[in-house]
Amino acid sequence: MNNVSAYALRLGDNGLVLSQRLGAWCGHAPELEIDLALANIGLDLLGQARNFLTYAAEREGKGDEDILAYGRDERQFRNLLLVEQPNGSFADTIARQYLMDAWNVALYERLIHSSDSQLAAIAAKAIKEARYHLRFSRGWLVRLGDGTETSAQKMQEAVDSLWRFTAELFDADDVELALVDTDVAVDPRALREPWEREVFAGMAEATLRVPEEVAYRTGGKKGLHTEHLGPMLAEMQYLQRVYPDQQW
Repeated sequence: MNNVSAYALRLGDNGLVLSQRLGAWCGHAPELEIDLALANIGLDLLGQARNFLTYAAEREGKGDEDILAYGRDERQFRNLLLVEQPNGSFADTIARQYLMDAWNVALYERLIHSSDSQLAAIAAKAIKEARYHLRFSRGWLVRLGDGTETSAQKMQEAVDSLWRFTAELFDADDVELALVDTDVAVDPRALREPWEREVFAGMAEATLRVPEEVAYRTGGKKGLHTEHLGPMLAEMQYLQRVYPDQQW
């Protein structure tokens, strides 16, 4: 797979997996308004994933978005480890969403200047959605963190649990570095400062503590995932695996 296809695939997998996670909240969120909001955010992410995966398939000259979504095994997915973590409680979902939303906004604000016109166009559409997602997740981070003793405890525990997956957000490998040299991709290392600025401010507003150094986990972009991705993919891909090549 060429570098541009590989890069688009990674970004598509991030949106696809996180969308699937949010979709599992349908009918189970704390209240109807939140249920609808999570579903809509999931649909936004799915739309972004479709755009990236379609472009990855076009650049590769074979397959399509459906084949990439339903025809790959766990080790062939290249999403960040953060997005595949289980929904857990509502606090866990909000923490995961906030950490990822802050990264997506920083990413898309820079990707709109890509020398690749298709990636720039996808980012230009996605940034509008990502900014709304960030307002939603930060709003709930603050409500829970600066709420009751119980909600603050749950929110802090959620952030502490997920923090070990954040270092991967800023890892740069050969695929990305090659594309950075031609202004196609965004250097992940350049995202740390804007991400930390947003997240540290959000945590302070929520009266939460920024976790200390932890044993960070990486490997998602190499296909080395946690134990949580496989079962999620088995559910997501079940129908297409049982009845392959069906059209709806």
